[in-house]
Amino acid sequence: MTNILRLSAAASLIGLAACSQAPAEPAALTQGEWAVDSDASRLSYVTVKSDEIAETNEFTGISGNVAADGAAVFEIDLATVSTGVDIRDERMRDVFFEVANHPTATVTAQLDPAAFETLAISEATVQPIKGTLSVKGVETSFAAEVEVTRISEDRVLAVSTKPVIVYADALELTGGLAQLQELAGLPSITPVVPVTFSLAIQR
Repeated sequence: MTNILRLSAAASLIGLAACSQAPAEPAALTQGEWAVDSDASRLSYVTVKSDEIAETNEFTGISGNVAADGAAVFEIDLATVSTGVDIRDERMRDVFFEVANHPTATVTAQLDPAAFETLAISEATVQPIKGTLSVKGVETSFAAEVEVTRISEDRVLAVSTKPVIVYADALELTGGLAQLQELAGLPSITPVVPVTFSLAIQR
């Protein structure tokens, strides 16, 4: 009977020791490949017409991935442009972006994996990034500042801390802009667009 009690006590001590061990550290962000959660991601931009009327627009179709080495590729489905006005959406798709021939815009960037390797759950870091934007086969470079928050072991949220400025002439889009202006009967459409984004990225 005494031996049984001793064995029981020993088992209890082993169980308590196991329960008191520190929880395992979450896997580093640099492990594995990450993909954009399209349903939880947004890319917005502001247009200005007639020199003083600002309007917010967005793309709802964003996909892409980030590799373990920090190579990031994102695609914007240009047909998902949403301006709040059906006829304007149609003109943006057919006249400005010509989605029948150019369905997507592509963003590429190289991230520094070391900047995110030790990021703990609920912790955030702000990092500068540089990349390229390609629309209708024309590329332009850009710089952005992004706040990355680790939501869980396998999910992060990347949000622009300030707008990224995109110039129509750098992407050779001024001709399409002039067509939009004529179709809408506007005196002007500003050829400079501030862009913001919020990307949910899942391992």
